[in-house]
Amino acid sequence: MSMQDTLQALADPTRREILNLLKQSRMSAGEISNHFSISGAAVSRHLSVLKEADLIRDEREGKYIYYELNATVLEEIILWISELKGEKDHD
Repeated sequence: MSMQDTLQALADPTRREILNLLKQSRMSAGEISNHFSISGAAVSRHLSVLKEADLIRDEREGKYIYYELNATVLEEIILWISELKGEKDHD
């Protein structure tokens, strides 16, 4: 996944809100859908885009799929932005 694809995934406000929800804890698609006034199919599409961008991971447990934040990709973007700004200390 390229940086451009990742940034495009982050550009959508609904996807950013999903990431904020997953920052708190892992959630099923149904639990995520409860926070939005859009269709379950639309939420599913947003989850698919986030997964393709490697911003979230999923894990099947029985009949449910749980989603969680993949902070590694976000850390890479933060590092890149820090370097772009010319910051020397990245720790």
